Amino acid sequence: MYMRFVFCAILLSLSTAGFAQDDDMPDFRSKRDNLLKMQEKDLQADIATFTMAGIDISNARPPIASVPVQDFGDDFLTFDSGSIRVTIKSAPFTVGKHKMQYVDKYLVRIDMKPYFGSYSKVPKKYIQSINVVVDGDTVAIPAAAYADLYEPGLTYAGKGGESRSLAGVYYSGNKQSPYRTVYIYLLCNDGLGGYEVTWVIQDKKYLRRVVDAGILKN
Repeated sequence: MYMRFVFCAILLSLSTAGFAQDDDMPDFRSKRDNLLKMQEKDLQADIATFTMAGIDISNARPPIASVPVQDFGDDFLTFDSGSIRVTIKSAPFTVGKHKMQYVDKYLVRIDMKPYFGSYSKVPKKYIQSINVVVDGDTVAIPAAAYADLYEPGLTYAGKGGESRSLAGVYYSGNKQSPYRTVYIYLLCNDGLGGYEVTWVIQDKKYLRRVVDAGILKN
C-alpha cells in the first residue's frame, strides 16, 4: 500500500510540473520485456503487487514479502534480511567512453543500443553493479541485464529532507524454499516518462528482467 501511495504522488507531481514527452521524439526501446507480455503468469502476479505497470492487473492481491533497506548513499543502496542481501551501485556517466547516436536532436542509442533513463538526453549516471547473495550463495547478474539502464532511482528526498528509496527487494516461495524467487526493483523517475525494471532471480539463478517505459508520461 505504501508503494502504491508513493506512485500516485509521483504521477500527480509530474502532471502538475508539466512534464511531457515530445511527440516527434523517436523511440526505439523494445517492449518485449514489458510486464503485460510475460508468459510466466505466476511471476507476473507477484511483480504486479509492487510495480506501477501492475496496478491494473491485481489491485486486490496482498503484497509479497520484502527485504528491508540496510544502508544507502548517493551512489549505492543495500538491502539485507540476513538470508537475502542485495547491493546496487551507480557511477557517473562519461560521454567520452561511449558511442552516442542521435536522430535530429534526440539521443536514441548508447553503444549501439536503445536505452532507458533520461531517454533522448545524455544520462548522468549508470548502473555500475548489482551484487546479490541468497542463502549464502552469490547470484551472478549478467551485465547485459542492466547495461542499457541509466539514471537508476536509488534514493529520493522525503518531506523532511531525509533520504528514502523507491527501490525494493521482494521474495516469494513456500515452506521448503521461502526465498525461491527474488525480485529486485528500481523506479527511474526522470520526468520524461521514466521506467521501472524488475530483475527476477529464481532458484538462486538470474532468470530475466521486466522493463516498462513511459509509465509516468502525461
